[in-house]
Amino acid sequence: MTNDLQSRAINTLRFLSADSVQQANSGHPGLPMGAAAMAYTLWTRHLRHNPRNPKWPGRDRFILSGGHGSMLLYSLLHLTGYDLPLEEIKNFRQFDSKTPGHPEYGLTPGVEVTTGPLGQGFGQGVGMAIAATHLAATFNQPGHEIIQSYIYGIVTDGDLMEGVSSEAASLAGHLGLGRLIYLYDDNHISIDGSTDLAFTEDRAARFEAYNWHVQKIEDGNDVEAIDAAIRIAKADPRPSLITVRTTIGYGAPKKQGTAKAHGEPLGDEELNAAKENLGWPLEPRFLIPGEVLEFYRDAIDKGREREIDWKMKFDAYKRIHPALGADLERRFKSELPKDWDKDLPVFPVDEKGMATRASSGKVLNALSVKLPELIGGSADLTPSNNTKFDEAGDFQKDNPMGRYLRFGVREHAMGAALNGINLFGGLIAYGGTFLIFSDYMKPAIRIAAISHVPSIFVFTHDSVGLGEDGPTHQPIEHLMALRAVPNLVVIRPADANEVAEAWKFAITSRDVPTALALTRQNLPTLAETNRGLLSNGAYVLKDFGENPQLILIASGSEVSLIYKAAEKLFAEGIATRVVSFPSWELFEKQDEAYRESVLPKNLTARLAVEAGATLGWERYTRSVIGLDHYGASAPYKVIFENFGFTVENVVARAKELL
Repeated sequence: MTNDLQSRAINTLRFLSADSVQQANSGHPGLPMGAAAMAYTLWTRHLRHNPRNPKWPGRDRFILSGGHGSMLLYSLLHLTGYDLPLEEIKNFRQFDSKTPGHPEYGLTPGVEVTTGPLGQGFGQGVGMAIAATHLAATFNQPGHEIIQSYIYGIVTDGDLMEGVSSEAASLAGHLGLGRLIYLYDDNHISIDGSTDLAFTEDRAARFEAYNWHVQKIEDGNDVEAIDAAIRIAKADPRPSLITVRTTIGYGAPKKQGTAKAHGEPLGDEELNAAKENLGWPLEPRFLIPGEVLEFYRDAIDKGREREIDWKMKFDAYKRIHPALGADLERRFKSELPKDWDKDLPVFPVDEKGMATRASSGKVLNALSVKLPELIGGSADLTPSNNTKFDEAGDFQKDNPMGRYLRFGVREHAMGAALNGINLFGGLIAYGGTFLIFSDYMKPAIRIAAISHVPSIFVFTHDSVGLGEDGPTHQPIEHLMALRAVPNLVVIRPADANEVAEAWKFAITSRDVPTALALTRQNLPTLAETNRGLLSNGAYVLKDFGENPQLILIASGSEVSLIYKAAEKLFAEGIATRVVSFPSWELFEKQDEAYRESVLPKNLTARLAVEAGATLGWERYTRSVIGLDHYGASAPYKVIFENFGFTVENVVARAKELL
C-alpha cells in the first residue's frame, strides 16, 4: 500500500465524519479527526471481522467507548462493507436513522455494545474479555483453538476519569485478561478545556499499578508505531493500554487541540480550511475516493475467507471433540439444553419457610448442573447474596475455567461486565449485591435495558426487612426506580416457589434484563404459589370466599402478610381476594382480559401492601401501605410492627375501604 493511499484512507475517515457532523449541525468531530489513524491501523491490520456476517462467533470485538465519536465507527462500518449505506451516514443523528448520536447495539450492524455514557464501553469490554478467556479455557484444545477473539477498544480521557473504568481496570488487571487491548485517545482535552484543569495524574503509571501492560506512542498519526504496539500487546499476557498522544480535531487550523473541536460542528469555514490543510478536496461533501473504497472493501473478502477458515477448523474440532463441539455450537445459537429446567426444586408448604435469597441459592445450584454456560458472582457479598453454586470454581487468572466471579466491591463494574459477558455470547451471566446498591450500578442496568441485553441482576436484602443495618442499607425508593426503567423486568418473588419461576423467566428471556429482588428474612412457603403463574406478573393467589368484596395486593415478603390478613377478614365475614404481584412489567404485557380477571375494574376496594415507596401504585390502587420515609436500625420484626406491616393494620385499613 502506498503512503499516499494510506493517507487518503485515513483522511476519508476524518472528513466523512466531519461532513456528517456538519450536515447534522450536531455531533463530535474532534475524536474522529484525532483518532482516525489509530482506528485505521486497528481495523485494517488487526481486527478479525466479517462485514457480511457481523455475528460471526469467531470475530474480534471492537468497542468505541468514547461513544460521542460515533461517526468514526459509522465511517468504518460503511467503508468496510457493513449494511450501512452512505444515505445513513448522511442521515447522522436524525430520527429513525441507523446512525444515532451514540452507538446503539442492535440498531446498527457491526456495533457490538451501546456506548456514550463514559466508562460503560470500558467496563463492557472487560466483561467480553472475561467471556473470551473463560470460553477459550473451556473449549480450546491443543491444535484446535476455536476461541481466539481479542477485545479491542478506543477509550478516552473521559472514560478514564469515570469511576466505573477504575473499577473495571482494577478487576481486569487482577484477572490477567490478556485478550483485552485498549487504545487510549490521549488528546488532553475535555469539554471544559485542557485536562490539566482536573485530570493530571500519571495515567500510564496508574494502569501499570493495576497490572496492565502499558505502552506509549507520542505521535497519534504514526501508523507503524501503533501497529507495532498492538502486535506487542497481543503477545503480552496482561490486559494492555496503549496511550496514543493525539490532537483533537486534527487538521482544523483554528480549532484543533481545543475544546471547540470536541462537541460541535466545525462550521463550513473551518471545515473547508481543515480540508485545505490536509490536501482534501472541498467538494463534494462525503467524498470517498474510489481507490480508498476499494481498499476498505477488501475487508469483505478477507472477512469471508477468515470465517470460512474458522468454520473449517470448527468442523475439524467437532469431529475430534464431538461433545465439546456440540455444546459450543448450541451455545453460539443461544439454545438451552434439553430438560434444563426438569430438576428445579419444588418447595413444600412450610410456615417457617426460608429467605428468598436462600431459595435462590438452591435454585442456582440446580440450574448450574444443567446449564454449563451459567456464570456469575457477587460484589463481595457472596455469603449474603447466596450467589455461589456448589460446582463453581472461582474464575481467576490461574483458573479461567471457573464459573464464579469475585467482582470485589465494584458494583458498577460488575453491572457493565455482566453486559459484556452476555453480549459476547455463549454464556448466561448474573451478578449479585444488595438492592440498595443498585444505585451504584444503575447506568449499567440502563445500558442493559436500552440494548436488550439479558443480564440477570440479583438484588438481596430488598427492604427494611434486612433489619439492624439501618436506613443506609434499607432500600425504600429502589423498587420503584427500577420499575421505571423501560425494558427491565423487575421480579419480587413471594416465596421459594416463585423464586424458582423467577429464575426460569430470567434464563429464558434473552431480549430483556431481569432484576430479582430477594429477602434477607425468612418467608413462609405458601401452598398456592406452586402453579407456574409468576410469568403472568400478577395472579389470584386465593379467593377467600365467593364474590370478593375487596382485593389485597402485595409483592415479595408482604404476600404472606396479606394472606394472613385475608384469612382474618374472611373469618369476620368479608370475602377477600389475595393477589400476588411479583412483576408489574410482566403483568402489563398480559392482555386486557387477563388483567381484568385478576383486578376487575368494578372491584375498586383495593389495598396494596409493599415495604417500599408508594409512588407508582396509583396505577392499580389509591390505597397503599408502604414506606415514604427511611427505615430504622432494629430487628426486622420490630421495624415491621412500628411501620404498620402487621396483620392488624392491614385488616383495619382494608375495612376502611368498605
